[in-house]
Amino acid sequence: MGFIAFLKTQFIVHLLIGFVFVVSGLIINFIQLCTLLLWPINKQLYRRVNCRLAYSLWSQLVMLLEWWSGTECTLFSDEATVKTFGKEHVIIILNHNFEIDFLCGWTMTERFGVLGSSKVLAKRELLYVPLIGWTWYFLEIVFCKRKWEEDRDTVIEGLKRLSDYPEYMWFLLYCEGTRFTETKHRISMEVAESKGLPKLKYHLLPRTKGFTTAVQCLRGTVSAVYDVTLNFRGNKNPSLLGILYGKKYEADMCVRRFPLEEIPQDEKEAANWLHKLYQEKDALQEMYNQEGVFPGKQFKPPRRPWTLLNFLFWATVLLSPLFTFGFGVFASGSPLLILAFLGLVGAASFGVRRLIGVTEIEKGSSYGNQEFKKKE
Repeated sequence: MGFIAFLKTQFIVHLLIGFVFVVSGLIINFIQLCTLLLWPINKQLYRRVNCRLAYSLWSQLVMLLEWWSGTECTLFSDEATVKTFGKEHVIIILNHNFEIDFLCGWTMTERFGVLGSSKVLAKRELLYVPLIGWTWYFLEIVFCKRKWEEDRDTVIEGLKRLSDYPEYMWFLLYCEGTRFTETKHRISMEVAESKGLPKLKYHLLPRTKGFTTAVQCLRGTVSAVYDVTLNFRGNKNPSLLGILYGKKYEADMCVRRFPLEEIPQDEKEAANWLHKLYQEKDALQEMYNQEGVFPGKQFKPPRRPWTLLNFLFWATVLLSPLFTFGFGVFASGSPLLILAFLGLVGAASFGVRRLIGVTEIEKGSSYGNQEFKKKE
């Protein structure tokens, strides 16, 4: 094991990375709070500023994937589709099977210049998570409780606000509603059978309300829907902790572009279109499992240096005073100060671990079990 590889496995290094992310995130959140003064004066300037502030935070996670672990992301698509990346407003449909599927999506948005303006339909609980939810709030992310009767007006209002967004945005939808697990899949397929819908082997039954509403509200703003099917070579199941330990993965993403005009305007027909799309996604997964590749030409967009430079900037700004302070504490010889410092380090370690826990599949929501409970 080389020295760099050894460093990537050390807890103290992970703690320092976490410290940079958390403290820089809190600073960014404070600046975002100050930018609220811009909203009544110049809404579009507020949005552009917050896109860049969000980029400064999210790109640190992308840096871990691209530069720290060296994970490779390969696109399977066609040239015409790839040429549109970063040049139009789109809705992204991504399968929700892995702990780092969002991070693979982010690395693609970064390489095509839309990371800061990327959007998602997020569960409302995340609004109260420091850094993640707070940053999304200032980005006008649409939060929902995932109870359509309560969410409908909130989601429609939030989506319509984005109709004049000044930066090209990729709006991510996890139509399955929650991450894939065997238990949730079994329950989902029981629901599919009860509703007379085709069963899926590798996906949960898609929730159509969010998709049809997004298409209706963003029609005229969004140009297309990108369907993205993600897999990892070698049947790997990567995690954020694995990325933090420097493990390298190879992600393959099949991307298909559907112009919005091809999607029916009628809600029921649009829902049927989505169900058909997930049958096609299932077939793509089956092909990948059998052949190890997706159909289409392979593209490897080059990683850009900005994520690494951004992290080095924050590390320089924040770690220098930390080391100076820590040295001063131990040099003082005061047991009280040393214990307080170690307590702070312990609290920081706990906080970083909790943030990582948000991505873990076993810590996911029970969403997806509700239909089964109703049946019981």
